[in-house]
Amino acid sequence: MRIGVPKEIKNHEYRVGLTPVSARALVRQGHEVSVETSAGMGIGISDADYEKVGARIINTAGEIFDDSEMIVKVKEPQPDECRMLRKGQILFAYLHLAPDPVQAELLLASGVSAIAYDTVTCDDHSLPLLAPMSEIAGRLSIQAGAHCLEKAQGGNGTLLGGVPGVAPAKVLIIGGGVVGYHAAYIARGMGADVTLLDRAIPRLRELNANFHGSIHCLYSTDEAIEAQVMEADLVVGAVLLPGAAAPRLLTHELIRRMRKGALVVDLAIDQGGCFETSKATTHQEPTFIVDDVVHYCVANMPGAVPRTSTFALNNATLPFTISLANKGLNRALNDIPDLANGLNVHAGKVTHRAVASALNYDYTPALEAVAA
Repeated sequence: MRIGVPKEIKNHEYRVGLTPVSARALVRQGHEVSVETSAGMGIGISDADYEKVGARIINTAGEIFDDSEMIVKVKEPQPDECRMLRKGQILFAYLHLAPDPVQAELLLASGVSAIAYDTVTCDDHSLPLLAPMSEIAGRLSIQAGAHCLEKAQGGNGTLLGGVPGVAPAKVLIIGGGVVGYHAAYIARGMGADVTLLDRAIPRLRELNANFHGSIHCLYSTDEAIEAQVMEADLVVGAVLLPGAAAPRLLTHELIRRMRKGALVVDLAIDQGGCFETSKATTHQEPTFIVDDVVHYCVANMPGAVPRTSTFALNNATLPFTISLANKGLNRALNDIPDLANGLNVHAGKVTHRAVASALNYDYTPALEAVAA
């Protein structure tokens, strides 16, 4: 199979779809890998590094899209990239389609078969290709939060871990999944006073045991969220409904009543955001202020540490990429049901139930669409 890796073009996005190690694995199995020039430069990977493992270096994205049977990316294709996709081509990347009707419309018009990292599953219904970025985003949320609480950044001037004689910052994490766990891990490690809310009692028990009681694990209700938000210096929104738009956890009215200079970090912004006042930001301008509350809503947060993120992502995606290359779309999806759950769009049809529901499209089951 001819596999193409374009350079990412989203604002301050330096990750790359395939590392040289991944490219070598594909080349050794008889596939052709083409990489756009300078695609890996942002993380210290040169064109020569790709050439050493047998990949070709191509000068333009247009040539990559024209020549490739499968496009392997990181972030969702931007409009100009969507217009270069075509019927019969496979796109393998993060998509986050539920809050993005423009991208969905362009992908449907292209006829491409688009597989989203963010909806590929495991037998236990976890999301193996989203997990590494969730781990990184959770950890970064506290790192970024500590910085944004500084007075010069618009925050209330509270040191996350405090000092002897002065209380630490109060950190509220809403959602106890992969993101929430890693946010709590870093916040606790930095000495913050951490409260985590979740609606799954077994998960709260597990988290309480994992942290040996050093964080407050509370059952999530509207009343609990309101009470905790009023006391928090930093609120991390860490909820996820796979493939669907994120639920709204904080209303504008609740934001208005928060402490002046408090900070909210919306880690669900890729899925539309979980705070009513959220809007997507970039690493270039990561924050904005609403009613004296600082908002950090960067839509590609793991892109801040692109080297770590790229290698972590490739560790997870490579087996699926190899399966698609070796077997082709139809056989790979039939052999690997978890991969079939990643198919969001195929030949002009929406093939993921949550995406179809969020965007008001008819839903066609993935295997049915591919068979047709």
